[in-house]
Amino acid sequence: MDFQLIIETTGRVVDFAGVAVMVIGAVVSIPLALRGYQPKRAQAAGVKMSVYRTYRQLLGRSILLGLELLVAADIIRTVAVTPTFESVGVLAIIVAIRTFLSFSLELEITGRWPWQKEPAPAEPAPAQR
Repeated sequence: MDFQLIIETTGRVVDFAGVAVMVIGAVVSIPLALRGYQPKRAQAAGVKMSVYRTYRQLLGRSILLGLELLVAADIIRTVAVTPTFESVGVLAIIVAIRTFLSFSLELEITGRWPWQKEPAPAEPAPAQR
């Protein structure tokens, strides 16, 4: 096997893994949401999320992971094989679009940008007399 074939095969495997993560995540999220799965953040805050909101968050997380794998596959195939200015430019555009999608999904899932700190848990109010 030559190097280029190995890299192409690796890129395709990672591509397949990215798509599989999204599809399996979408399917597995349905029963989790229907059974009342609640993320740890929601449990800690004492918030009960609806089935729809839970499914959206679970689906969003699987899409985020799938996008990361797809970006990795693009980088593997573009940079390792024959990096030309055109292929690197196309890669840059693809990565920029997928990064924007990742940031948008992160904002939708957590309610904050990826670079913002997670809010501290609320202190219980002191007992009133």
